[in-house]
Amino acid sequence: MDAKDLFVLNNEELNKKLNDLKAELYALRFKHATNQLTNPLVIVDTKRDIARVKTILRQRELNISVEPQASVKKSK
Repeated sequence: MDAKDLFVLNNEELNKKLNDLKAELYALRFKHATNQLTNPLVIVDTKRDIARVKTILRQRELNISVEPQASVKKSK
């Protein structure tokens, strides 16, 4: 999931997305514990998505408007 996609959501949608991601993380941890998870890196990606959502919610709470910028290429 890209941060740009999350910035267009409102706070209510972000909270729902956060709850969905937490439920997904719980299910992934359970699958990992029972050796049913084929790719354990999915857990890391889900944790990062949760952090992205929480960061955007906190920025909005503090009235910090930080929009994601396009990647800038460094010139030598």
